[in-house]
Amino acid sequence: MIDAHIHLDQYKDEELKVMLQELPGQAIEALIAVSMNLDSCIRTQGIAAQALGRVKPAYGFHPEQPVPAEAELTVLLEWIGQHAGDMIAVGEIGLPYYLRAEALARGEAFDMEPYLKILDALLALAARLDKPVVLHAVYEDALTVCDLLEKHGITKAHFHWFKGPEEAVARMIQRGYYISFTPDILYEPEIQELARRYPPELVMAETDGPWPFEGPFTGHPTHPGMVHDVAAAWGGLHGYSIAEAEAHLTANTVRFYQL
Repeated sequence: MIDAHIHLDQYKDEELKVMLQELPGQAIEALIAVSMNLDSCIRTQGIAAQALGRVKPAYGFHPEQPVPAEAELTVLLEWIGQHAGDMIAVGEIGLPYYLRAEALARGEAFDMEPYLKILDALLALAARLDKPVVLHAVYEDALTVCDLLEKHGITKAHFHWFKGPEEAVARMIQRGYYISFTPDILYEPEIQELARRYPPELVMAETDGPWPFEGPFTGHPTHPGMVHDVAAAWGGLHGYSIAEAEAHLTANTVRFYQL
């Protein structure tokens, strides 16, 4: 299978070394490795260079962090453009739903405009480079991101670990955008309902590692091999055998990322 979304640069060196060695034994063919910022992009690039083709890097700016200075953003955009040949997508990019929610819960104002400008610039770059985008856009933010995707004429969009209102779900399905499910599909009723609703041809499996999970994964480090658990749970919701579910999700990922 393929882990459609993982932060390899967030793992410790020794942990990463062991994980990559284990991939063949875990029946993991490839990893889509997203990035957080310029330093993260550079580390992801280095990991991919040493991983014998198993790691497919995506470069971007994760929205759940402080806004970079304009000069920093310029350097990042230039770097991504210069290394477009070895990246599979622009990502992870999006809008800071959780950062904003935490600020508002503290009674603080939160300015979305800088984040919208960053996302707009990254989407413009993706459109110019003709690359897919990997998106962090949940709940009402998904509708804003759909507007921006349409503005830039981007049709290849992957909303990772998506949760959102019916209006967003219907619009994303109509536009043919992909989503991916994490191991929380085993224990989150909201995610299970979305999995029943979303067209099987527009779905992938991910871990978002090293993010930890609950339920049967409590206390276990997040490993790409967990996508097999995701496939089994997703397949169970649709009446597929485990082998059928794994083949289906893998084919979707290969098709979206042109692997």
